[in-house]
Amino acid sequence: LVLADMGICCIDEFDKMDVKDRVAIHEAMEQQTISIAKAGITTMLNTRCSVLAAANPRFGTYDDLVNTADQMDFETTILSRFDMMFLVRDVRDPDRDYMLAKHMTTLHKGEATEEREGPLSVLELRKYIAYCRSRCSPRLTAEAAEVLKNHYVTIRQAMKQDKATIPITVRQLEAIIRISESLAKMQLREDADIGHVEEALRMFTVSTLDSANRDRGGIGQNLTDEAREDQHRTEEMIRRLVPRGGRKNKFQLESLLVSAGGVDETAARRAIYSMLMRGELQERANNTLQRSG
Repeated sequence: LVLADMGICCIDEFDKMDVKDRVAIHEAMEQQTISIAKAGITTMLNTRCSVLAAANPRFGTYDDLVNTADQMDFETTILSRFDMMFLVRDVRDPDRDYMLAKHMTTLHKGEATEEREGPLSVLELRKYIAYCRSRCSPRLTAEAAEVLKNHYVTIRQAMKQDKATIPITVRQLEAIIRISESLAKMQLREDADIGHVEEALRMFTVSTLDSANRDRGGIGQNLTDEAREDQHRTEEMIRRLVPRGGRKNKFQLESLLVSAGGVDETAARRAIYSMLMRGELQERANNTLQRSG
C-alpha cells in the first residue's frame, strides 16, 4: 500500500490474508496512512491509493441459494471500507465458454490475435486521466446534495428492514459522493450535478446493494419462462421420488435428479430450496428431507 501511494494497489486472494494484516489494513483504508513504530522510531507513511481486491467465497464457489452473508468470510468493518463490491460468477454459457477456450488455445499456439483500436490510444488515455486528476476538483451542487440526502435516508430505512449483510453507514454515503465527483471529473466538470449523483446511486445499487441482497436468485425470482418450466418439472420429479411422509437424504436426492433425471445441478437445488420455503419439504436430522403429509 505504501509503494502504491498515489496509484492503485491490486490485491488477489484477499480472503487468504492473515488476521493481523486484516487489522492493519483498517487504518490504511480509512486514514490513508500506516503507523510504524520500530527501534524507538515512530513514523507515519502515506497510503493514498485505491484498493482493488478480489476474493473467493468461503466454500470456493458462489451458491445462488445460500445467504450471501454465509459465504463472505469478512468482517463488516472491512466490507464497509470498499466503495463498490461486485459478485463475479462463473455462469455456464456454451457460446461464451467456446469463445474463451478458442482465445486461450490461440494464445498457446502463438497465432497473431486481432487487436482492435479504441476511440483513444493507451497513451492518450493516460494523458487524459492524468489531466483530469491534476486539474479537476468538482464539488456537489446544492440540488445534487439534496437528492443524495433523500436517497441515503431511503436506503438506510430499506436496509434496516431487510437486515442487510453490509451495513449502510456514513462510509457508504462518502463512497457515493466520491463516485459522483469522479464521474464529474471524467467529464472535466467543475460541479457534480444531479445526473452524476443519480448515476453514482445506480452504480452503488447494482454493486454493493446487489451483493448484500439476502435472497439473490431465491424462490424463482427473475427466472425465464423456460427456467420456471424446468423448475416445475423438477419439483414433480421430487414428488415422485419422495412420497408423502417419506424421507430422503438431501445430497442423494440431488444426485438422483442430476444423474437419473438429467436435471441441471443448479435447477435441482433451486427446486429443493423452493419446496423448503413453501413448507412442502422439511429439513430433518442427518441432512435428510421429509415431505409433508
